[in-house]
Amino acid sequence: MQRGRIDATTLAGGVDLQSTVESGQSYLWAREDGTTYEEERAHGGDAWYWTTVRPGDRGEPAVLRVRQTDSTLEWESRIDAEPHLRHLLRLDDDLGAIRSVTPDDRLLREAFEAYRGMRLVRDPPLGALVSFICSAQMRVGRIHGMQMALRREFGEQVAFDGETYHTYPTPDALADATEAKLRDVGLGYRAPYVKRSAEMVADGEARPNEARDLAYEDARESLTRFVGVGEKVADCVLLFSLGFLEAVPLDTWIRTTIEEYYPDCERGSYAETSRAIRAALGGEYAGYAQTYVFHYLRNGGE
Repeated sequence: MQRGRIDATTLAGGVDLQSTVESGQSYLWAREDGTTYEEERAHGGDAWYWTTVRPGDRGEPAVLRVRQTDSTLEWESRIDAEPHLRHLLRLDDDLGAIRSVTPDDRLLREAFEAYRGMRLVRDPPLGALVSFICSAQMRVGRIHGMQMALRREFGEQVAFDGETYHTYPTPDALADATEAKLRDVGLGYRAPYVKRSAEMVADGEARPNEARDLAYEDARESLTRFVGVGEKVADCVLLFSLGFLEAVPLDTWIRTTIEEYYPDCERGSYAETSRAIRAALGGEYAGYAQTYVFHYLRNGGE
């Protein structure tokens, strides 16, 4: 086993691990104690979180465990986890610089202050795609539970430190699953959407990471090729996996935010409202602002 530390004081803007992985951005991390999305902890609390990575995409899968203690991220893995943590948790983003180019209105000030150190995630594309296909009309805890059930049923077992973990399923594993089995693990009517989208990836018909090379709105359109993916789900994948930090998913929380705080941004269509709210939230890093607002309001802010 390898162990290491990342000094959070060296990260521009610090880090709040708990808020980063439990703010509705990602459903691919889990608390070791099994209470992910079940209770609010002090920001950056000391719980261990885990996920799995596959070095080089084709290597043996590895469990990555991390927790925050004071101003340090401690990690454990069979591999050097630091580069993976920096990638998945966007630890090299300069949060101060991002905040400096977002508007200085009261809502954003309070959201950024309440969750100082929260970062966006950079989840693997397939996991992000399936997670947000499963997100329609669902609580964050229920979405997370679906992804954990998919791991247990269709993922590969990985032994680490005397415990057994499961990788996130491969496209082939999800494509080979029957709709009935996907329904059995809680996906309900989303089962055929997940199966067909996984088939598209497994067969090479389409891959979500192809959108990386496109202009933002073209990338969003590209992702809507997948079954069960509309513009909002596409924006979630762009923001929380593919690095389009300007994306603002227009979910129920953000539409309510627009109605109450930015009414001039409501333009009657997803595309036009999206352009308006992105401009209102600062353009290039509008997705960061959106995520802070989402987490702040969902947890009782304002």
